[in-house]
Amino acid sequence: MTATYLYCIVKSATEPSTARCPEGLPGAERPQAVAVGRTLWLIVAAVPLSIYGPEHLERRLSDMDWVGPAALAHESVVEHFARRAGATVIPMKLFTMFSNVDRAVADVAQRKAPIAAAMRRIGGAEEWGVRVLRDPAAPVARAAATQASSGAAFLAAKKKAKDDAKSSRLAAGEAAADVFNELVTIARDARRRSDAPAAGATPPLLDAAFLVPLTSRGRFKKAATAAAARCAAAGAQMTVSGPWPAYNFVQEEVDR
Repeated sequence: MTATYLYCIVKSATEPSTARCPEGLPGAERPQAVAVGRTLWLIVAAVPLSIYGPEHLERRLSDMDWVGPAALAHESVVEHFARRAGATVIPMKLFTMFSNVDRAVADVAQRKAPIAAAMRRIGGAEEWGVRVLRDPAAPVARAAATQASSGAAFLAAKKKAKDDAKSSRLAAGEAAADVFNELVTIARDARRRSDAPAAGATPPLLDAAFLVPLTSRGRFKKAATAAAARCAAAGAQMTVSGPWPAYNFVQEEVDR
């Protein structure tokens, strides 16, 4: 027995070809395009319930050695269609499934209005991620406090080290705020992400997604490069990832 797995929704004037599409989830049949309307398509695949049925899936969700490759396989299919010229893609969350194709088509058909609005919002744009962390190697004056010869000197050095650490944190925080304020002027939209950091990890100063028009890609990358240099000078590390399908800008449409 199988279920219907939904990778993404594609807006395209012609049927999206699946000829060179990645294979997708382990154990799944090859992805295929199913029409919802004249220009709206679902990219779906049949998946075995022996692997992806509710009881089997629940047991595996805590196994990152299994979930990780499945997530990469899902993303590879979504990104394949997102790169297609003239296509706009709404990526679905990992493990979005229906009992059959007809149920998938009916679900999307009844949400055509919000889906059309989302397609207009993200059309001709791509998502870029930006993270800023305080550089753990940023210099902070600690040595003076341990090398001071007198009690007064020790206290003075300790205060200076504390003040230097505070100044370093403030400078890194201000640099992260400046990054967002600058890049948001280039993007069509931006979202701050608030995912909890891994256990023991330092929370980022900035974790944001930017919806960037394709025509502004060069300008965005140039501004991001300059911003990364300013972050480094302020004791922060900035990383940029992308381009990605607009995962962070279609949450209302994919939550069903």
